[in-house]
Amino acid sequence: MLQDVVNDPLGRKLRMGLIGGGGNGFIGRVHALAAQLDHRAVLVAGALSSDPVRSRAAAAAFNIPVERAYGSYRELLDVESSLPDDERIDFVSIATPNDTHFEIARAALKTGLDVVCDKPLTTRVEDAEHLAGLVDQAGRVFLLTHNYSGYPLVRQARAMIQAGELGEIQSVRVNYIQGYLCGILPGTVPPRGVWKLDPQRAGSGSLGDIGTHAFHLGCYVTGLSPTHVASTLRTFHAERPLEDYGHVLVRWGDALGCITFSQITHGRLNDLSLEIDGTKASLSWRQEDPNQLVLRQFGEPTQIYDRHPNAAYTKDPSRQACRLPAGHPEAFVEAFANIYCGAFDAMVALRSGQGTAVNRGDFPTVHDGVHGVRFVVACQESAAANGAWVEI
Repeated sequence: MLQDVVNDPLGRKLRMGLIGGGGNGFIGRVHALAAQLDHRAVLVAGALSSDPVRSRAAAAAFNIPVERAYGSYRELLDVESSLPDDERIDFVSIATPNDTHFEIARAALKTGLDVVCDKPLTTRVEDAEHLAGLVDQAGRVFLLTHNYSGYPLVRQARAMIQAGELGEIQSVRVNYIQGYLCGILPGTVPPRGVWKLDPQRAGSGSLGDIGTHAFHLGCYVTGLSPTHVASTLRTFHAERPLEDYGHVLVRWGDALGCITFSQITHGRLNDLSLEIDGTKASLSWRQEDPNQLVLRQFGEPTQIYDRHPNAAYTKDPSRQACRLPAGHPEAFVEAFANIYCGAFDAMVALRSGQGTAVNRGDFPTVHDGVHGVRFVVACQESAAANGAWVEI
């Protein structure tokens, strides 16, 4: 996975602009770390807050030069687009509240930039489809940060299913269980993510925050495209007007499926788990123990696949996603960096004349984002209709 920039056909690092991510948020720093982990990009510009003063003040913590610390995303796009080709940024990473993704991504695409955007893509289906149309029309690279698809053993599971090792898929179960809302006491303001409490800004609660990750993970690993959902959503936390718990039945083609998500389960941290049943075998994986994949077959010993880049059983997509020898754990930031590297492959191919951005590199695209927004809206419609089946 590591790639020396000297051997890169582009012959230089890609120049990154970061929008949002300052203050108490953590995801902006994750973007900065992941994008630069393999020395294929460098963060050179930023508009890190919606407040111009705080935006410029936060730049120093990201080592952004003062002359490229902007007061707004519009200033960033205007100034950067006026710079010479060998100075301006190549792409922007959007780490802002959900309701701003559409306007920022649209503006960036119209200035000819590639885009990295946090999920969910937008809060409305029509906006998501509009962005997908712009990406296709402009031929730009658009990465949606469903970073869990970057784990080596998630890619191992996907490759095993593609090779037919599980047989026909019968069922997909994905759970994403957290408990952080239990720590938000009545009358207190959370240290970060206050906008997530606002229905107009967030568009959805835990469904859009973590449910979409579970949905994408099931789609990515199996390669199946869901057609219908039936959901039950609840709001239990007194300080949160949006859903914080939900169960979703999913028709993954001919396969059955279910997704459970919660942010009010006491003692749970970041427990994303995946289980897939096939006619030949079943497998399971947990994000909190990401360097092991479990395979089970009737009448056979349980097999545990370790993340091992040199093992004979390791599929190429998994091997290529590894940076460290076996026994040295790889996790969240490395997985995030893997999807960045997939997008970088596409960006470099586009700039070096090696082809279009389409199907270059392994990363979630704007079309995955459209699917995710449709999933959220379909779940909301189903819950409002007492759990009726709704087409995605």
